[in-house]
Amino acid sequence: MSLLKSNTFRWVLAVLITLGLAEYQRITGPTHPVRGEVEFENVTVHYKLARSQGGEGDQPVIVDVPDTSMHALLVYRHYPTRAEWTKSPMVRKGNQLVGSLPHQPPAGKVEYYLILQKNGRQHKLPEAVSVVTRFKGAVPAFILVPHIFFMFLALLLATRTGIEALDKNSNPRKLAWWTLGVLTIGGMILGPIVQKYAFGALWTGVPFGWDLTDNKTLIAFLGWVVALWATRGGRKANILMLGASLVTLAVFLIPHSVMGSELKYE
Repeated sequence: MSLLKSNTFRWVLAVLITLGLAEYQRITGPTHPVRGEVEFENVTVHYKLARSQGGEGDQPVIVDVPDTSMHALLVYRHYPTRAEWTKSPMVRKGNQLVGSLPHQPPAGKVEYYLILQKNGRQHKLPEAVSVVTRFKGAVPAFILVPHIFFMFLALLLATRTGIEALDKNSNPRKLAWWTLGVLTIGGMILGPIVQKYAFGALWTGVPFGWDLTDNKTLIAFLGWVVALWATRGGRKANILMLGASLVTLAVFLIPHSVMGSELKYE
């Protein structure tokens, strides 16, 4: 029990939880590249297919295939549509087969896959489903980096506040204020600016839309507002602060960019 009351232990635990969620966010979600390998005609092909493209220009699609007798087609169409598939031969450059997906407006999506060809045989890559990639505008590093930093700092502070709230003899009100302040900067100020650069709109959550990234940030923000409102007049509200902390953790368990901005081609 003495270990649980240690301030150092509480911070270490909060850091470990934050790092775990940061890694979870990195490897999940609809923008994480599709990786794998496939055996075709006695050749092992390793692939990494991107699902996000920022800035101007087409999205490159590159696969390492040292076997010069193997060719490939890049097959793609707008998403979500029932348009005809476009098939484009990939060009060999050394040990790589290279193709490109045409540039789309911000929030435009393209689904694509490859067809490997050798000895008159073909093999789809990836085998099960096509890959969906989303285009976005370039976000300046001086906006994006602070946004990411403040969002994960908010997660750290939210976790630390929740741990403190478990101790009925503690009052984590000051930690909660820090959490709300940092979340406001990262999520409610820098977040919309990132959204504007990337997709042309400052806010696409409620009441203007159902963008899950915006909405989950709003839910976490309101959770801390309610928890701190309950502390007015010096009252303790550890249960509400613990609830706000758990809501924030739940928000970060939702993969980033799920149900994000999507251009309607129809």
